[in-house]
Amino acid sequence: MNRFALAISSAIARVTESALGPYQTAVIRIGFAATWLLFLLREFPHRQEMYGPDGPWDFDLAQQLIGTNGSFTALIWSSGGFWFETVYVFAVLTSVLLLLGWRTRTMSVLFMVGVLSLQNRSIFMGDGGDNVLHLMCVYLVFTRCGQVWSLDERRARRSSAAHARGERIAPDRMGPALWSVLGFVLVAVTAAGRLDGDLTVPLILWLVWLSLGVWWIVGRRARTAEPRILLDVIGNIVHNGALLVIMAEACLIYATAGWYKIQGSRWQDGTAVYYPLHLDYFSPWPALADLLSSSGAMVMLITYGTVLVQVAFPFTLFNRRVKNVLLAAMITEHAVIAVVLGLPFFSLAMIAADAVFLPTTFLRRLGGWAARARERLSRLARRGDDPAAPTGPRAPENPEHAHVGFPA
Repeated sequence: MNRFALAISSAIARVTESALGPYQTAVIRIGFAATWLLFLLREFPHRQEMYGPDGPWDFDLAQQLIGTNGSFTALIWSSGGFWFETVYVFAVLTSVLLLLGWRTRTMSVLFMVGVLSLQNRSIFMGDGGDNVLHLMCVYLVFTRCGQVWSLDERRARRSSAAHARGERIAPDRMGPALWSVLGFVLVAVTAAGRLDGDLTVPLILWLVWLSLGVWWIVGRRARTAEPRILLDVIGNIVHNGALLVIMAEACLIYATAGWYKIQGSRWQDGTAVYYPLHLDYFSPWPALADLLSSSGAMVMLITYGTVLVQVAFPFTLFNRRVKNVLLAAMITEHAVIAVVLGLPFFSLAMIAADAVFLPTTFLRRLGGWAARARERLSRLARRGDDPAAPTGPRAPENPEHAHVGFPA
């Protein structure tokens, strides 16, 4: 009984004392922000036809649909072209800032607003990748996804270093200014009745805005450390809960996809992969598709292998080695789908969702490789400008930093 109680207390301490998976959540943040950003940039010439006033799903139809399902979209607030362009640029900008990790807590909320505004405006334009992005943009709001590999982490690290040297740290002015502006907009939109409908998104917006205000007040005015510790514990619990939901969602996607495939006759006889390879819509490289489908054994192997991996993956999470092998197989499968079937954004979204299961050691090693490559490029650039310029050592990355000002 004592051993069981000790295990329970250790688990509670682990969940409350730290935000787990900092590298995994950073990869999820970068992956989904990059996926949405690349999609918006690729479809920029066609934006009016997809989500704007020139699309087949016109403003009146969108109003009727939103009035029925109560979904949130800022594009229903006005039918003007200028407003549509503003929202589209807003979605691009928030994707860039979330990708870089600048004010990640705020940007994750604004990123969600951009994604939902465009997707809910024309729901028939999406595919499976859009559905995953739709869900994950909501889950990201509750994670502390800026702990590593972000501008927030770099700012906090520099502030901690300056504090250790005894230097005076300038107060955070951008955070309160951003909070005040967004609060004014939120109050105005709510008073105008623009947030009527389903209460999920308005509740998230108000909850995050109020929590950021409480966080700043406690950080500035609290006389003891206990209030800040309490807020950290609450933030860690919310983060870890959201991370668990993301993992469960990814497992649910693969489990349902695999079990539905088992019921299909083409998946049972091993020929299902053959048919999409010969559809013009899914054949950007016909020669490559013909090469893959020319071997019946290869088609059968890929068909059965896809079902096996998707059904088995949720059951392998407690065996690290087997899980990593299946995870590599699924990521490779999505990369092949992106090239052979011409579905890059669906594949990017699924790979970003898979990243939550990547080992921390691998991600840290990957971050080290990226840091060394960036350092070499910076050294080469400095040498190009000044051959005699010295190159100093890079400060080691410290993921266990203290948040300064508004939380990341």
